[in-house]
Amino acid sequence: MYDAETPTAREPRPFATFERMESKVRSYCRSFPAVFERAEGSWQYDKDGKGYIDFLTGCSVLNYGHNHPAMKQALIDYIQSDGVVHSLDMHSKAKGEFLEALESKILKPRGMNYLAQFTGPTGANAVEAALKLARKVTGRTNVIAFTNGFHGVTLGALAATGNSHHRGGAHIPLSGVTRMPYDGYFGEGVDTAAQLDKMLSDPSGGVDKPAAIIVEVVQGEGGLNVASAEWLQKVEKIARKHGALFIVDDIQAGCGRTGTFFSFEGMGLKPDIITMAKSLSGMGLPMALVLVKPELDQWKPGEHNGTFRGNCHAFVTAKAAIDTFWSDDDFAAEVQRKGERLRKGLQEIAMANRGVVKGLKGRGMMRGLDVGSSEISDPVVDAAFKKGLIIETSGAHDQILKVLAPLNISDADLDAGLEILSNCVAEAAERQALGSAA
Repeated sequence: MYDAETPTAREPRPFATFERMESKVRSYCRSFPAVFERAEGSWQYDKDGKGYIDFLTGCSVLNYGHNHPAMKQALIDYIQSDGVVHSLDMHSKAKGEFLEALESKILKPRGMNYLAQFTGPTGANAVEAALKLARKVTGRTNVIAFTNGFHGVTLGALAATGNSHHRGGAHIPLSGVTRMPYDGYFGEGVDTAAQLDKMLSDPSGGVDKPAAIIVEVVQGEGGLNVASAEWLQKVEKIARKHGALFIVDDIQAGCGRTGTFFSFEGMGLKPDIITMAKSLSGMGLPMALVLVKPELDQWKPGEHNGTFRGNCHAFVTAKAAIDTFWSDDDFAAEVQRKGERLRKGLQEIAMANRGVVKGLKGRGMMRGLDVGSSEISDPVVDAAFKKGLIIETSGAHDQILKVLAPLNISDADLDAGLEILSNCVAEAAERQALGSAA
């Protein structure tokens, strides 16, 4: 934690303005006490010029790194041409070109037929719209969500979120959601999909027929828990059996993070609704999207809206991201290669520090180390930042050291970041060993 009163050589109170003017709700700045001034690729630089390898990337908002030249140039060109900035849901050239790229380079090659609904600019906005639509289509109110799921902190999305810290911030009952155990929640050998089906099939099971079942293929904030294809297929069949819509929340795990554009590719799944945000715009501009099967698009005009659903700058960079990275399969193959390099690097850290590392979590370029608790992870995060690495935690007890490096990070930068992480985990292991000896 930083102290606003702590002086530095250049500025007596570098964080004074933030302390004076900003709400106490801020969180990431408490782990990363610096005033960042510029960023490029896999690096951020503070106002004193110190560089930090970024293993956070805006919590997977910047899958293609900071200020990627193709997206940056596309945006500069658009601004210099006096392109429309904000369009509500009116037609614009920027939105039309993005939709054409989405259709021709993402959906059609994957045999997917969806309509695009633009919501407010955050992932929570997309989830809110998805849940509202599911309830409208089915006439039901209950939604099935899963343990450790995270879907946002606005009231509807928060009801589907498991984390007690965030739920406690609502200060109002969060209703309309039934929580069920995620894949592996009770350990190996317990089929939680079968439990879900049993409870929904039993007239005395106490679970109202759901409008939807919403699930993350990889739970980013919940601890990098990974659902198997078999379990997800069962959950989708359960949704069909019981007349519910099957929603995949791909807000953090999508846009290539797991090695394919959608996290569920190759699993034989056909979600009714897909929610997207975070890296969709390519370079951090706010943008969210709900992909809906055409027959489910039962909205009346304006029934769900949002002032900033027409962020044309985000449409421009989103199209540039698709054109640059998703015109063929080369980028996905490179992400998969890099994901394996990351796995091996984390495995080496785990093997060298068995006293504190409980195991590896995640998939693709969405991986981390389970160190058991925040008593281990917090000092590692602090030490890593001092050494020039930005990395965060996730999980119910902040027990996961979570790597969300840019998908296009160089091997050299990835290895350098892992070396810093390795040193910091080793230091934590040594402290624990000394504490146990004492």
